[in-house]
Order: sequence, then structure tokens, then C-alpha cells
Amino acid sequence: MITVDIDKNSGFCAGVIRAIGKAEEFLAGGDDSRLYSLGAIVHNDSELERLSGKGLVTIDKDDFDEMVNAEGEVLLIRAHGEPPQTYERAAALGFQVIDCTCPVVLKLQQRIKESYMRQKENGSGQIIIFGKTGHAEVLGLIGQTDGNAVVVEDIPMMEEAIAAGKIRLDVPTEVFSQTTKSPAEYKSLCSRLEEDMARFNELSVERFKGREMLSIHDTICSQVATRHERLSKFAMDHDLIIFVAGKASSNGKVLCDLCKSLNIRTYHIDSPGEIKREWFRADDRVGICGATSTPKWLLEETAAHVLEFNKYVPEWEETFKIW
Repeated sequence: MITVDIDKNSGFCAGVIRAIGKAEEFLAGGDDSRLYSLGAIVHNDSELERLSGKGLVTIDKDDFDEMVNAEGEVLLIRAHGEPPQTYERAAALGFQVIDCTCPVVLKLQQRIKESYMRQKENGSGQIIIFGKTGHAEVLGLIGQTDGNAVVVEDIPMMEEAIAAGKIRLDVPTEVFSQTTKSPAEYKSLCSRLEEDMARFNELSVERFKGREMLSIHDTICSQVATRHERLSKFAMDHDLIIFVAGKASSNGKVLCDLCKSLNIRTYHIDSPGEIKREWFRADDRVGICGATSTPKWLLEETAAHVLEFNKYVPEWEETFKIW
């Protein structure tokens, strides 16, 4: 018997729900309503197509930089946030801004800015950000430091930065994480940095801690951190996992990799049309889950597609529920 379960914890995070809600509220204002979004409001083509039909116009940085006059137009800042220069540019162009920066990201921006200003006053120090290079949220975080933070994606990249002298081991250091990164990876990276700094200063890790040269900030979104734990159980409790997320979603890659590390029969799809019958066995318990950028309606559509796809196999009984 084949069964299909939807992970109840998957789907839009609070920040994305808030941004899409504000966009829909504005676009419901009239037939001629138009709203510019600086970057994709969510990394999901199906949801972007739905919002585009309502009047949302997605522009990129090049479009934004080439604009001359936007008087009377409205610009949405998505949940990822933006550096201070973006707001200055929008004001100069005449945009009315709807700021949908996620409160968690906004708080992180403020903490990084405060740390940077404190280090400037003290005359020494460095800020390291664990995140994806070029990611919109990370660019907004770097902007709080006038571009002076060092971004690392993993331990090898951090070690390369140390070897190149981009990261120093002898100055006060503060580490922050992009809000959607893996808690386990962040912990491992910070532990390695602590070991490197202790060794460089010829101290044991225990004695090095007492020097207070390294400050590690807990900045991963609690909703994301909880999702990692619950998704791990979901992946292990099912025979096959279909992970639904846009290929451009950083959070999607992290969560899909987590599922695949625990269940080798994990398949990453953008849309139900990518599903293949040969993935399934007659007695599979199929789990459907997704990223913080995956709408619930798409998860439900995927589950329904799996059942419809397999209904022509007469010996298979089918059920579908929220797990």
C-alpha cells in the first residue's frame, strides 16, 4: 500500500508569509496596481507566477541601478533585507518603500552593525558571517559593516581565508550566521575556529575561552532550527522523500541535503511534473516536504500528483494525509 504524507512543518516561514501578505494587500488595491519587488520575493517559480498575475513586477539589481526616475512607484524590500545603500538609492529615485525585511533578519542586521561600530571604536576586531556568498540576506548583513565582514560558506573556505590572512587569529572576533543556515554546520565551523585561535595563541581551548577573544552569536532563526530537528525525523520515518523547492533556494538546498543525508531516496523537485514513476515501490510511505520558500498549496498539489500518478497500478491502495 502506498501512502503519502505532507510534513506539517514545511512551507513558508513567518517572514515570507508576512512579505507575501503585504504584497497581496497592496496589489488588491485596484486593477492598475503595480508593485516592484527588488529580487524574487520567494524562490519558487510557481508562487512567483501566481503573484505576477496579480501585478507583482520582479526587478534585479541591474534594473534598479539603471532606473532614472521612479516617482510615484512602489518598491517592496523582501524578507531577506537589503544593505543601507539600497534604501538611499530607492529614496533618491523617488520610490515609496514597503519594507518587508523579516524581523529576525532586521534584528541580526542591527546586532552586526552594533558589533562593527564597537570594533571601530576599539580600533581592532573582525566580523565573520557564516552564509552563502552573494545571497541577498548576506549582502544585507555585509552592508552593515561597510563591506568589511568576511563571509565563509564552510570550514574549508574558512581555513583558506585564514591561510590567506583574510581572517586573523590574534584579534577579537565576532561570528554571526545567516538566519537560514544549518545549526549543526554552524556549530562545527565555530568549534574549528575556536580550536584554530586557541592553537595560534598557544593556549588550550579551555584557557582560550577565558580570554573572551571569540564571541559566537546565536543568530539562526529558531523556526528554521526547529525545522531541522523535525525534518530529520520526518525523513527517517518515510521510505521515500520528495523535497519541493526552487533550485535557487539556499534554505531549500540545506534542508534537502539534510533529508538526503538521512534518507538516500530523497528527490529534489521544482514542480510535480518532474516526478517519475520509477522512483516508487508498491509499499512506499512517501513523505512530501519543502523549504521555507515552498507554498503549502504546492506541497498539497505534489501529494495529489503522486497519488494520481500511481493510481493506474491497481494493486496499490492510496492514502494522503498531513503528517
